[in-house]
Amino acid sequence: KSRGLIMLLGLLLTRNKLRKLIMVASAKAAVPTVTDQAAAMQLSQCAKNLATSLAELRTASQKAHEACGPMEIDSALNTVQTLKNELQDAKMAAVDGQLKPLPGETLEKCAQDLGSTSKAVGSSMAQLLTLQHYTGVAARETAQALKTLAQAARGVAASTTDPVAAHAMLDSARDVMEGSAMLIQEAKQALAAPGDADSQQRLAQVAKAVSHSLNNCVNCLPGQKDVDVALKSIGESSKKLLVDLLPPSSKSFQEAQSELNQAAADLNQSAGEVVHATRGQSGELAAASGKFSDDFDEFLDAGIEMAGQAQTKEDQIQVIGNLKSISMASSKLLLAAKSLSVDPGAPNAKNLLAAAARAVTESINQLITLCTQQAPGQKECDNALRELETVKGMLDNPNEPVSDLSYFDCIEGVMENSKVLGESMAGISQNAKTGDLLVFGECVGVASKALCGLTEAAAQAAYLVGISDPNSQAGQQGLVDPIQFARANQAIQMACQNLVDPASSPSQVLSAATIVAKHTSALCNACRIASSKTANPVAKRHFVQSAKEVANSTANLVKTIKALDGDFSEENRNKCRIATAPLIEAVENLTAFASNPEFVSIPAQISTEGSRAQEPILISAKTMLESSSLLIKTARSLAINPKDPPTWSVLAGHSHTVSDSIKSLITSIRDKAPGQRECDYSIDGINRCIRDIEQASLAAVSQSLATRDDISVEALQEQLTSVVQEIGHLIDPIATAARGEAAQLGHKVTQLASYFEPLVLAAVGVASKTLDHQQQMTVLDQSKTLAESALQMLYAAKEGGGNPKASHTHDAITEAAQLMKEAVDDIMVTLNEAASEVGMVGGMVDSIAEAMSKLDEGTPADPKGTFVDYQTTVVKYSKAIAVTAQEMMTKSVTNPEELGGLASQMTNDYGHLALQGRMAAATAEPEEIGFQIKTRVQELGHGCIFLVQKAGALQICPTDSYTKRELIECARAVTEKVSLVLSALQAGNKGTQACITAASAVSGIIADLDTTIMFATAGTLNAENNESFADHRENILKTAKALVEDTKLLVSGAASSQDKLAQAAQSSANTITQLAEVVKLGAASLGSDDPETQVVLINAIKDVAKALSDLIGATKGAASKPADDPSMYQLKGAAKVMVTNVTSLLKTVKAVEDEATRGTRALEATIEYIKQELTVFQSNEVPEKTSSPEESIRMTKGITMATAKAVAAGNSCRQEDVIATANLSRKAVADMLTACKQASYHQEVSEEVRERALRFGTECTLGYLELLEHVLLILQKPTPELKHQLSAFSKRVAGAVTELIQSAEAMKGTEWVDPEDPTVIAETELLGAAASIEAAAKKLEQLKPRAKPKQADETLDFEEQILEAAKSIAAATSALVKSASAAQRELVAQGKVGAIPANAADDGQWSQGLISAARMVAAATSNLCEAANASVQGHASEEKLISSAKQVAASTAQLLVACKVKADHDSEAMRRLQAAGNAVKRASDNLVRAAQKAAFGKAEDDDVVVKTKFVGGIAQIIAAQEEMLKKERELEEARKKLAQIRQQQYKFLPTELREDEG
Repeated sequence: KSRGLIMLLGLLLTRNKLRKLIMVASAKAAVPTVTDQAAAMQLSQCAKNLATSLAELRTASQKAHEACGPMEIDSALNTVQTLKNELQDAKMAAVDGQLKPLPGETLEKCAQDLGSTSKAVGSSMAQLLTLQHYTGVAARETAQALKTLAQAARGVAASTTDPVAAHAMLDSARDVMEGSAMLIQEAKQALAAPGDADSQQRLAQVAKAVSHSLNNCVNCLPGQKDVDVALKSIGESSKKLLVDLLPPSSKSFQEAQSELNQAAADLNQSAGEVVHATRGQSGELAAASGKFSDDFDEFLDAGIEMAGQAQTKEDQIQVIGNLKSISMASSKLLLAAKSLSVDPGAPNAKNLLAAAARAVTESINQLITLCTQQAPGQKECDNALRELETVKGMLDNPNEPVSDLSYFDCIEGVMENSKVLGESMAGISQNAKTGDLLVFGECVGVASKALCGLTEAAAQAAYLVGISDPNSQAGQQGLVDPIQFARANQAIQMACQNLVDPASSPSQVLSAATIVAKHTSALCNACRIASSKTANPVAKRHFVQSAKEVANSTANLVKTIKALDGDFSEENRNKCRIATAPLIEAVENLTAFASNPEFVSIPAQISTEGSRAQEPILISAKTMLESSSLLIKTARSLAINPKDPPTWSVLAGHSHTVSDSIKSLITSIRDKAPGQRECDYSIDGINRCIRDIEQASLAAVSQSLATRDDISVEALQEQLTSVVQEIGHLIDPIATAARGEAAQLGHKVTQLASYFEPLVLAAVGVASKTLDHQQQMTVLDQSKTLAESALQMLYAAKEGGGNPKASHTHDAITEAAQLMKEAVDDIMVTLNEAASEVGMVGGMVDSIAEAMSKLDEGTPADPKGTFVDYQTTVVKYSKAIAVTAQEMMTKSVTNPEELGGLASQMTNDYGHLALQGRMAAATAEPEEIGFQIKTRVQELGHGCIFLVQKAGALQICPTDSYTKRELIECARAVTEKVSLVLSALQAGNKGTQACITAASAVSGIIADLDTTIMFATAGTLNAENNESFADHRENILKTAKALVEDTKLLVSGAASSQDKLAQAAQSSANTITQLAEVVKLGAASLGSDDPETQVVLINAIKDVAKALSDLIGATKGAASKPADDPSMYQLKGAAKVMVTNVTSLLKTVKAVEDEATRGTRALEATIEYIKQELTVFQSNEVPEKTSSPEESIRMTKGITMATAKAVAAGNSCRQEDVIATANLSRKAVADMLTACKQASYHQEVSEEVRERALRFGTECTLGYLELLEHVLLILQKPTPELKHQLSAFSKRVAGAVTELIQSAEAMKGTEWVDPEDPTVIAETELLGAAASIEAAAKKLEQLKPRAKPKQADETLDFEEQILEAAKSIAAATSALVKSASAAQRELVAQGKVGAIPANAADDGQWSQGLISAARMVAAATSNLCEAANASVQGHASEEKLISSAKQVAASTAQLLVACKVKADHDSEAMRRLQAAGNAVKRASDNLVRAAQKAAFGKAEDDDVVVKTKFVGGIAQIIAAQEEMLKKERELEEARKKLAQIRQQQYKFLPTELREDEG
């Protein structure tokens, strides 16, 4: 066994030599980009060691092979016999019902493994037949492949529920093992007796038997037999075409033609279903193939019936010939579908399947064109529509090449086809108008071909754009192209069939001979190239031997063809038939060998960024196809009735859409040219590096170049040498890509640019270590020369763009490459020195110091705002800095590499804080308060500088625990200094500061109520106990009345002292918190069976909370202002709204159990809410953020849906409908108004367009309000006349929506396109979110709570509680997202959501919600895991943990709502989704309770481990006393500090307060 292992290792090393070399080269290439110096040196040394060890190991394995070669065959035989026995045991277990799948095994996975492994088995067996020196290695490979096959077969048998299928699978796999053992034994005997004809014959026979067994094994996979049955059915049906005399037709020509058209449509649709089924479960393919065979049988009968209508024998033969073509195309389609279902990862398998489906469509079209006699132009339109439907699938997921076109060929193809399409569209319109229907039909056919060409070019261009993105993984060219071999094999077999067909004419025989010669020549040439490229001796010999066999077989066949051409006798035809058999066998063996996964190209993996780059091209192409199909349908009707003005208008609209989409397609393809964007980024990056070198040169001239002391000059020299070498290695690849490989250009230039920052760092470092000034300047100048030559290279590469036809740029590329090589050579000669480190931290420190210095510049002239305005802004930025400091504390433990971004964020926030703090200090009264604010902001600046510096140090050395501790201490100091800033602000205006705090609390309540609404909408808001609403009604009413009293105090507090204002603000915040809680309990007691009523109740309290938030803001603004100040009027208006909303809440509470009036009450509340929202919309307040016009248009869809709901509710007068309308209207109008205002205030929108958008937003809302008020009137007095008026109100809303959409389009100008629905992204995003959550869960699994002594009476530590609860949440959210994914798939399968939706705005809104909700769940879970990690390590508070858990609950609710919008509530997927959502909610609640318990109930005493030894015990006592004295001293100092603070604050108190206090 050990000898066999050595042999296998040697083979693997030989075969994977290229991969190992790539690995070593990649390691060396990565060295310059590693910022950790120690890690970079270690990686470099390891790469060298690996290269040396690989060479030594390869030599040793070759020697071992010479010694152990003969034993390989015996070892392989033993392995196969063992596998056979294991399968026999599995069969017995299956008979007893004891065969169970192993962990991780599923039916689909095992089926795919078996399908892909069967190719490897066939390839390795093909090697056995060559009987060369490496037969032993081939036997070993065969045994290894069979082992994988046996495991997969066992997994399939264990996973299937059909015992008959399980037994058949195990039996067929055992037959494969038995035949393989015989094959290896025969190969061993044939090897011992070379040249023995009997041995060779037996070997060939056994090989055929094994191949047959292998096919049987694959056919036992689920769905495969059904496909075989369908293929057999097609073959049996096709025998009807072989009769000499067709029966006469019993139907009229019109009936036969109608049946043929219907059967053609059914067959074409079934072909599409077969293609679609290959992406689903095995059962889907079985059903689709069965339906396809049935439809084919009906189509064949209809075709034969039509052939019976033929007037002449020649016409009849032509029809039969077309039917045979359709039969062959149908068989190929099923074979391609079967192949893809067996091995979905096979290269280009999807494209082959698509091509087979297109072949079916084209052959059907040919027959229809031949047979039917419709009005001229009709069948051409039908054929075109079928063709367009077939090619549409190319645009679904272009992750494989569609053709061999280069990117620039795609551009030319699009331009040429667009020109042809434009001319043919004009011809369609003109000839339909003039009635020249023959020319009309020709134009339709030309347009169809042009559209297919455009689609193919667009799909290929999208693929090239995707793989050219630097984040995508570029594919690797394989040794051979299995697709080429498979195509050649297919073509040769078809040609051989034509050769031996008795009906073939001399010209057909010669054509077939030409095809055979062409493809066999191509195969032999491919074998010659492969044998010269491979380092595997077994493969090299096999390719040479296979090429000889194919060439000899072809030569023999050509001789018989020549004889047949001279005399078409039966004898010569029979000789020809005999001669084709060896050729077909040789080509099949070669194809099987070429399909070895080792030789296959590694396909490119398109990244998310690459997929996004594809979208503009794909969207334009899909729009073009859809509008073209509509245009052809419209033209077909116009050909029959050309005098129909509305239809002409529709045709013109479709024509315009096609033209616009083609223009957009051309623009998108040109804009997305591979490598152009990366060249621009790289040019910018190298320009920055050149500037850095120039700065370093200036510093060196002035003798001020700082020396790097953290690294030796030798290490810097090695770094610089390494990076220059890697740059040199990239020169030729970039030149090659720039001249003709556009897809590789982006990858290469990005890689090149990534080396220049390390180059600058290393070069400047070497220079700083050099004492000789001349040598310093030499290194810097040569580094700059290299960067400038690279810049010239990039400009030339960008100009060339990878276009092989842009020959005028190739000379410039060659010249730039030569200059760059010379620059590399120069710097390699004179490399001696190193440079100093230049980091971003220095710039951040300077920015903070500059902001601090501006605080001392004196009082700014004429501040525009009041102290309250600046106070609010300073509070916002102070809290942002505190949050960032907390985040840096966490990231220092989990992800130190992210500290740079956080430090940058802190720097920006402090810059804003210093600016606003200066204004606050200038406007504060008295001046002492202003001085205190300024001083504390400056102290905060010092703390930020220390923290940023520590972050930079920790990034350089992430494992330095001492630096990590210092960073945590600095972060805590920053947090403390933030609190001092806030206290200074509060001293300035205690009341307004309390208002700010209260407003923040109310904002949190509103967010919590939004989450509760989501749970209620999802049907998951349930009471904990069996409570009724009556249990909570009185409590709600009592708390609401208390809130009214607090509101009065708040309004009066604006004109009174700051203390009273602060008290009123705090009291109102506490009361609204209590009210929200009791209302939520009341809503939960209503039960999840009535979610709409729950939402009505929660919306009522949410309205109150929003009104209170506005009232607090108005109170803050009006504080200390005179009675005639405009802010006082705003305060009175806010108070009025507050009273109105509280009254509305009370009415809702009283009506919520009255089924006869609660709908009316909900509608009244919604009308009032919309009026308040409209007031906000009409105000001059600029929104905090802007959105796109597309978002504004998307929101109008909600208005349309709500309008329909309102009309339906008005007609039905059912309270349930009215409640649903009220809830939907509230959200739809609010979303529309928000999106409209945000879009209209975008910086690119003109004043005129903004006013227009705001005007129509107001009109739309007013129209909708009138509609709701009319519905309310109908509820009170339902009459037919009033109901009849509903349509007029809805039309007004529709007109306003139309105007609003047009104004949104105007915001974007002519470049606006209607946003398409990204439903196809939804499942990917859901699964990506699930993967993110699972990764976070695995991270949690590895966490352990920090070590501390266990308490005797405690079962579980808080840290362990946190970890367990967090793990539960992670597991639950993972299950939730996967359940959402299943629900989404179910919706697509049910047709409720289209893969390419007919109503993009509807499904798009749903999909975007689903995607964003999945992302939110993943992000929230990730944040929770980080918080849990930081908490158990002592670096984060329980409050952050609670916040993270609540965010998980909120995002979960949003995901539930997003999924349930269109779902069937009784489906299994939705039940699983509901269960998963409940699990997340429970887990989140558990974590919150655990964290709150820990936060408010921490034990005061820690356990102490008492040492038992005497000396140790004394030492422990001394240490404890020392600690106690130290703490007592710190306590005394803290008391003194507190007394000083109070004394200082006492000085600033008014006299009245001092007396009161006294």
